[in-house]
Amino acid sequence: MRIVSVFAASGLVLSAAACGDAPDENNAADGGKKYTACMVTDTGGIDDKSFNASAWAGLQAAAEEKDGIEPKYVASNAEADYEVNLNAYVSQNCDFILAVGGLMSEATNKIAAANPEQQFAIVDAGSELSNVYSMQFDTAQAGFLGGYLAAGMTKTGKVGTYGAMKIEPVTIFMDGFVDGVAHYNEAKKADVTVLGWDKEKQNGSFSNSFTAQDEGKKVSDALVAQGADIIMPVAGGSGLGTTAAAKAANGKYSVIWVDVDGCESTQDCSVLLTTVAKNISGAVKEAVLKGAAGEKLADAEAYVGTLANDGVGLSPYHEFDDQVSAELKAEVEQLKADIIAGKIKVESPAQPK
Repeated sequence: MRIVSVFAASGLVLSAAACGDAPDENNAADGGKKYTACMVTDTGGIDDKSFNASAWAGLQAAAEEKDGIEPKYVASNAEADYEVNLNAYVSQNCDFILAVGGLMSEATNKIAAANPEQQFAIVDAGSELSNVYSMQFDTAQAGFLGGYLAAGMTKTGKVGTYGAMKIEPVTIFMDGFVDGVAHYNEAKKADVTVLGWDKEKQNGSFSNSFTAQDEGKKVSDALVAQGADIIMPVAGGSGLGTTAAAKAANGKYSVIWVDVDGCESTQDCSVLLTTVAKNISGAVKEAVLKGAAGEKLADAEAYVGTLANDGVGLSPYHEFDDQVSAELKAEVEQLKADIIAGKIKVESPAQPK
């Protein structure tokens, strides 16, 4: 038995894009005006192997499916760029402006409130504004599965997790991971310890960056020094410091990636046990297609990805498939079914409201 991959790679190889150029007013191939889908990345950048890359893949997939959609993006180098980049796309009359990441919530709401006729969307944040379509993910559910898996695979009896920043789209993964380990301990009468995150106190280890790989490595090195042999970085590009160190450690520890199947988006599959994934690309693709078809996203219910709708889940075990016992695979599948059925409640203060 295998965990079903949540998500095809969906074109994670990034193609060239016009970054911040004015929309092309030429007619589309189908004879109509182009529908411009414009994306502003957060500071992680377009090639973060994580949520920015996945959102961009969603825009590209929409353009491949429907003629006339023109995807484009601009990268934010600092938080001060958020408002500037969003305003630039408003000025360019983009039909759909996507903000990627919870760190962009304040800027997006500010610019959207000032431009009520403009359609915005945001990944990993909610908004009460009618012209901001929210796409959020209950990754505590998938993190629960990842924590149970890690507890079943550890040889040292210690696993670890850390985040980039203490924000809800990050800590929700960590909450689920901790609860999954706790469930394993209860079911197996085990005593696996989680390093790096205290759910009750909502406090733990952070790299303080979504990009600095050296900072991610420092945090994971500290967790490994304390005995962790499986680590889940919820840290975007800074988590690549952990995967690189794991490869150099020659099997001393393995990694659980997040957001996008790490075996599809990184070069570090050999150390990746699985990925706690969220289907950002699918959610973004559907939002763009609806907008391009003339549907008013203001009338649509905000999207929340769950195990039930395949918005979140575990990616395949890839190179670790032979190492995960059939019994453990079956237990993880049963937990997934139990969560979907409501038999197991996964809770986190960071869950989408």
